[in-house]
Amino acid sequence: MKLGIARERREGERRVAATPDTVKQLAGLGLEVLVESGAGLESGHPDEAYQDAGAWIVKDLDPGTLDLFLHVRPLEPDAARSFRQGAVTVGLASPSSELPTVQALAETGVTSFALELVPRISRAQSMDALTSQALVAGYRCVLEAATRLPRFFPLYMTAAGTIPPARVLVLGAGVAGLQAIGTAKRLGARVSANDIRPASADEVASMGGTFIKLDVETAEASGGYARELTADRGALQRELLAPHVAAADVLITTAAVPGRRAPLLVTRAMVQAMRPGSVVVDLAAESGGNVEGVVAGEDTVIPTEDGRGTVTLVGMKDAASALPADASRLYAKNVANLVELLVKEGAFAPDWEDEVVAGSCLTHDGAVRHTPTAEALAALTTADSGKEGAN
Repeated sequence: MKLGIARERREGERRVAATPDTVKQLAGLGLEVLVESGAGLESGHPDEAYQDAGAWIVKDLDPGTLDLFLHVRPLEPDAARSFRQGAVTVGLASPSSELPTVQALAETGVTSFALELVPRISRAQSMDALTSQALVAGYRCVLEAATRLPRFFPLYMTAAGTIPPARVLVLGAGVAGLQAIGTAKRLGARVSANDIRPASADEVASMGGTFIKLDVETAEASGGYARELTADRGALQRELLAPHVAAADVLITTAAVPGRRAPLLVTRAMVQAMRPGSVVVDLAAESGGNVEGVVAGEDTVIPTEDGRGTVTLVGMKDAASALPADASRLYAKNVANLVELLVKEGAFAPDWEDEVVAGSCLTHDGAVRHTPTAEALAALTTADSGKEGAN
């Protein structure tokens, strides 16, 4: 089987789906590995390193000749149609927001595996790309805040006086949030956090943070993810969080609900109540944002309510890609470990009874196998048919 790794085409994406180390792992499965020239440069891997690992370097990678294709970002519909029938793709797919691509993959007869769909079970932890990339993103959020905050994070006691530590508040204590807590704590900040999931208090404490308990119902969905609150409960949560946000020098928000718009946790009025010079970093900006008015990929300067200063609102974009070397190291290993379940002695031979294989499969044999995505596509098709009939 011919396996291809291309240079990522989406603007801002610097990661790569395979590193020289994972090329050795893939070649050991009996695969012929083709790497597009320059695919790993942004993540610190020159063509020569891939060659030394056993890959062939090609100037132009033709998707139509490949049996297996590894990628980082979701494919575009035209790219999905460029594969031959029966080809296999493995990578992030964002099925809920990339329905045209999912449809193109099914219509072309491509078997696709989405890393977002890997079951959250112990045996699949080594393939959990959402977790590995969230770790990178959470770390990056703190660095972005530290470089913008006009003061130190740690406590300093000097002959010229004492500088108190910065106060950091993290909303959302998933993998990204916990990494943000740990990183801010290592930098010397005083860290507190809140999450609507009941198990989060102990996790926050384990990272050195102080958990803020609010009188709001807990909400946890399957797989350990947060479940979206009702409108009334969401409003109550914001009301109870307001004084804690106002007291923070840095606010980092990481809350997300898979397949849905990010929940609104912080209003503009709450941001304006913060002290002049404060920094807000919204990791969920690309999915709508936890903070009102955030713009993905941009810094927004908001005046404080007293008009005496400003607060900087940072809309994170491509957070994991900002640290491409280690992000790629982790992601590539996630991908290679999943491929190991799909390939036997150089041939595509998945065990469809395996819950990891079956659970992560998005399309196969012309059909969309992931039920929520299939239902979303059916609803979209019905809506489009209705519009055509009305016209």
